[in-house]
Amino acid sequence: MTFKPLVLQANADRRLRAGHLWIYSNEVDTKRSPLKEFEPGEQVEVLNARGKALGLAYINPNTLICARLISRDSEHPLDRSLLVHRLKVAASLREAMFDQPCYRLVYGDSDGLPGLVIDRFHDIFVVQIATAGMERVQDQVIDALNKVFKPAAIVLRNDSKMRSIEGLDTYVEVVQGQVPELVPLVENGVQLLAPVLTGQKTGWFYDHRENRARMQSMVKGKRVLDLFSYVGGWGAQALAAGAAEVFCLDASAGALEVAAENARLNDAESRFRALQGDAFDLCKAMVAEKERFDLVIVDPPAFIQKRKDVKNGERAYARINNFAMRLLARDGVLISASCSMHLQRDRLVDMLRANSRELDRNAQIFAQGYQGADHPIHPAIPETEYLKAYFLRVLPAS
Repeated sequence: MTFKPLVLQANADRRLRAGHLWIYSNEVDTKRSPLKEFEPGEQVEVLNARGKALGLAYINPNTLICARLISRDSEHPLDRSLLVHRLKVAASLREAMFDQPCYRLVYGDSDGLPGLVIDRFHDIFVVQIATAGMERVQDQVIDALNKVFKPAAIVLRNDSKMRSIEGLDTYVEVVQGQVPELVPLVENGVQLLAPVLTGQKTGWFYDHRENRARMQSMVKGKRVLDLFSYVGGWGAQALAAGAAEVFCLDASAGALEVAAENARLNDAESRFRALQGDAFDLCKAMVAEKERFDLVIVDPPAFIQKRKDVKNGERAYARINNFAMRLLARDGVLISASCSMHLQRDRLVDMLRANSRELDRNAQIFAQGYQGADHPIHPAIPETEYLKAYFLRVLPAS
């Protein structure tokens, strides 16, 4: 099989040789390979300026990241065979790390499958395709999943914002089997439910698994506030670990209904409290009412989605963490997390320091958290490392 050549400018191959997978449109020699001659999603052979083959990529001539490398061997295009191989390699890591088949099976670039995310809930697989190149092989993705795992059901959650950038339609479709409204999973030994058809992203956020496990060890008998709780990923696991009372706060009434189901599933309905509304407004009201909690979890959605959002996003992170500290009981614990790739770790630490001093408190960071093993970091692609969490004790000034 032959592919059209995509020729790079002089020295534009350095990042690829260092391990990166992305090619930007301004790195292409458009005189030798005009971008207008390519179709979105088409596979191409990448050549450096001297004509040396660097591998195969798929292309979208209409986007800033115009090509993504899929193989460094021009004999192995993105097809069912390569997908089967990559799925088996990805599964081997997850099976070594986790005792239950509930995890992120494919994490895009980090698993050599750019534009593809697959979350596994036992024998139900939720697939997200974000790029035109991966969309072209959607049927092969499904065939490969059936070859390797024989799923009971497969859901396409092709409704991410990135698809519009790629010129793709958005939709949600069950392409195989039957999918219940709430799909069971197990995380850290806790039975849980996820709304994979209607919830955020794939319905669940596996990335905080290890941070939630750490949290479980410190909540027994405690009063816990879970801000931006979504369906109770943190809160339900706190209840399962013996928290005396957990308040799940979220803007979505539907998400809180699922959080309540997760509490019931763990025989903790009597210790579960739902607070529906804006986190900033409700925190402000609770501060005024002098509410206090032994442990507060701040795990908001990404306040910083693009670089231009940094200033406003940092202001939001600082404000919500300030409220959280005000709501802590004496010697309380704050778990402060961020999924914003553009928020640097040292900036979050600086916000926590500044907030504690503004409130005349002393903060002790006693643990740091990262994304779980099913979200492996590609060492050449900093964007694959995004999650951060700090565990800190907030003490009276002395």
